[in-house]
This record gives sequence, structure tokens and C-alpha cells, in this order.
Amino acid sequence: MVSEKVSLEGHLIDSGTLSSALDAIVAKGGEFSIEKIELGKKRGDISRAVIEISCEGEKLQGILDALSRLGASLLEHKDAVFIAAEKDCTYPENFYSTTNLETHVMLSGKWKKLKRQRMDTVIVLDERGEPLCRKFRDIKKGDKILVSSNGVKTTVPKKDSRGGAFGFMSSDVSSERNAVLMARILAGEMKKIKACGGRIVVVPGPAVVHTGGNIPLASMIKKGYFAALLSGNATAAHDIETSIVGTSLGVHCQSGAYMAEGNRNHISAINRIFKAGSIANAVKGGILTGGIFYECVKSSTPFCLAASIRDDGPLPDVITDAVAAQKEYYRLLDGADMVIMLASTLHSVAVGNMIPAKVKTICVDINPAVVTKLSDRGTSQAVGVVTDVGLFLKELDANL
Repeated sequence: MVSEKVSLEGHLIDSGTLSSALDAIVAKGGEFSIEKIELGKKRGDISRAVIEISCEGEKLQGILDALSRLGASLLEHKDAVFIAAEKDCTYPENFYSTTNLETHVMLSGKWKKLKRQRMDTVIVLDERGEPLCRKFRDIKKGDKILVSSNGVKTTVPKKDSRGGAFGFMSSDVSSERNAVLMARILAGEMKKIKACGGRIVVVPGPAVVHTGGNIPLASMIKKGYFAALLSGNATAAHDIETSIVGTSLGVHCQSGAYMAEGNRNHISAINRIFKAGSIANAVKGGILTGGIFYECVKSSTPFCLAASIRDDGPLPDVITDAVAAQKEYYRLLDGADMVIMLASTLHSVAVGNMIPAKVKTICVDINPAVVTKLSDRGTSQAVGVVTDVGLFLKELDANL
């Protein structure tokens, strides 16, 4: 048997962090003794605890790794240990896998904040000896990679159980939420972020166009609320189809009637953009005169369209190299204060994997399973608004 002491601090009780930590110790075959606990006397105060762990030697590292993801760190801090990669695209067996929680690494007795925080990467030292996240595919032979969770400290974001400025962020997904109220609260947060020069990124799916949400979304882009738009070929193709032909997947947007041979309309829209050379050229040439991507071009709002195996065309602006598209998504997400995901399961999960837990994340979808899937894949900060995305966007734009 071996023992080790860890410290844990934060809003331990109302966030459930303390009970989660104790459960993790027991689940992984250890025993615990709470040596010291200091509970905050007021609502905003931080609580602190010192926990002694006892277990069989081979189980200790697994317990420490689990606790590090809850914000725990060794009581007696040790410098992080790095091992050089033996070849390109390989990690040492006991590599530390990052989370989306804010992370600090101890180097020469001092905590240093990890750069470009994201989940499912390793921690390496850059040329200046600073820790940063790096994807598996970007590892080069000789890169110094952090192993085990020793010398690593994570911070769990504070949850506001009282409500308030952004209190609904701490709630679970529910179809019983008042969507009108949620739109009003979200609009208030968006105004605050915009007023202080923050960044809001939107991730819309093609259902935004099918449900009529393209009109209010285009209005919000025109008003300058979004720093970037991330999506795929389908969203752009149907938005352009709607703007040029007046249909979405062949269905007339005003009457709801299916148009004869309407199935060819989105292909026709892609064809027109190809003739122009790009979406921006189509706007300049007067071919595209309205819609989501028209407003992106007119307002110089950057967008990235990532390809899918099922794409038609795709449009010339679509990045068909998945790795290149992921890198561009990641670049446009850098420094985001809020991400709004709109009826897009795959792109929402992809974006969720790229952002830190501190980023306010809202997912609007008619299907509650989308938000559940986000949480299951680590984006636990996501709040779900289960409603028709078109109606929600209309209400949101009205509040802005």
C-alpha cells in the first residue's frame, strides 16, 4: 500500500466536485481520509480540502489522473516530467491526455498556464520552454511530451447555481425550458460580450435554412454579432439555393410547396457559385444578393466550411481536407467567449472538442440527444435549448 496527499479547491460543495473526487478514489480501488477541509463562509468564497489517498501502488497513478481532471493536485508539488518522442506521430505510453479545463503545468517550481487549451491532446514544451497543447498528428521526433498527471493542475469553472447573468448555463438539457425566455437571456449575454469586444462564434446546420432561421441569422451577422461562422457544405448550399431560387431542398420557402424538379435546385446553386469562382465573387458579381453567406461576405465575417463524405459539389469554398478544415476551425475559435451551436450534431461535437470549458456554449436543437452527445464527449458546459431553431433565431434576433 502507498499513500499520497492531494489538495482540492474551488466551489467544492455546490458544484459536487468533492463528492465526485471521493467517488473516483473508491471507484479506482483506493481509500480516502479527509485530513483538512475549509468551507467558504459566503457564497462566493472558495473551499479547500486536503485528501489522503491510500491504495495499492499500481493504482495510485490512475487515481491521481482521475483527480487531476477534477482540479486536484499533489499537496507537495513536483515539476512535470517530459519524455522525448521516439518518432513522428507517437507518444510515450504514459502520456498525459488533456481536458478542456484550464490547465497549469509546474516547471522549475512555478505554475505556467497551458497555451491553446483543448481536449484530447498532449502537452509539449515549445522552443521557449512554454507548455502548449499539440495534436497527435503534429508530434515530431524529439518533441518533449508530458507524462502522467504529476505537475499538472486543472481548474473547474465556477457554476452559478443561483442563476443570474448566465445562470441557465448550469442547468441540464430540458424540453420544458421557456425558449422565449432563453432567447432573451442569451441576447443579453451577446450584447455584453459584443460591448466589451468579445468573440462569439456561430455553428449553424442546414436545418437553420429549412426552418426559416436563415433570415434572422443573416440579420445578426449584418449587425456584427459574430466573429466567425463554422459549418459545412450543406448549410451554405441551401442558404445560397434559398437566396437565388427561393427554395430549400426544392421546397418553396414562402408557400411550403414542393417545386417541380426542385431536387436539382441546390445543385444549380452550387453550379452558379462554381461559375463565379467563389461565394465572395458571386456577391461581387450580383449573383448572390442575400442570405447568411451574403452577409458574411458583406460584413467581412470569416467563415469556414468543412467537407463531408456525403457532400454534393461541394462548393468551391469548402475545405475538403479534413485535417486542414479542423485546423481552420481551431484558428477561428481561438479566443472565443461564446459559441452558439444551431441544429448541427456533427459540427457541434467537433467544435465542442476544440474549445476550453470556460467558453459559454449554447446548443439549440429540436433533438435533446444532441446536447447529451456533446456532454458525453466532454463538453459538459453546454446548455441545451430544445426547440425549433428557426423560431428561436427569430426570437433571438428580435431581442437583439
